[in-house]
Amino acid sequence: MKLSHRTLTTFVLGMAAFNVALAAPADDAVSTLQQRWEQVKYGAPAGGQERAFEALSAEADTVLSRYPDSAGVLIWHGIVVASHAGAKGGLGALGLAKTAKKDFEAALQADPKALGGSAYTSLGSLYYQVPGWPIGFGDKDKAREYLQQGLVLNPDGIDANYFLGDFLYRQGDFAGAERCLRKALQAPARPGRKLADAGRRAEAEALLAQVAAKRK
Repeated sequence: MKLSHRTLTTFVLGMAAFNVALAAPADDAVSTLQQRWEQVKYGAPAGGQERAFEALSAEADTVLSRYPDSAGVLIWHGIVVASHAGAKGGLGALGLAKTAKKDFEAALQADPKALGGSAYTSLGSLYYQVPGWPIGFGDKDKAREYLQQGLVLNPDGIDANYFLGDFLYRQGDFAGAERCLRKALQAPARPGRKLADAGRRAEAEALLAQVAAKRK
């Protein structure tokens, strides 16, 4: 059967609309996870964060089961699980960190540019915060590589600059850390992320104070 140009064009446009319709629910799910994460990270008391992130991780599991191929969902599932690991602490958190690592790696396979390269930044932050061999998979060289790639994709992003600044601070590069942290504070506001932006800026300001103390 030979399709006319008009028929073919209609078919292509129809498929494009169908794909957009499929993507929208995943995008909505990502937005919901973002908002719930912000409420726990910057709104819940420190003593209740482990339990709150555990509950949110269960919600994120459900979302991931619905959209297993969505890079955005994979990234946010990883962020939630990594945050649960951070709140839990100790050796018991390593399994959670490994799960988050797999999420970020899968997101990079699906779409490395998703959410402004957030998978690179998130994976890099794991590599410098998790202990190295023989306890965990931490690796300072890989951390630097992934964090820098995240910054390439999102040079003005608050998270990309904050986490590279935090890494450089821990490595003793206080001048480099200060540059990144000041840039994080100048980052443009993210639509719908007011709470997260305020929380991250507060963290950047606190870390800048530590940098200043080290440079005296």
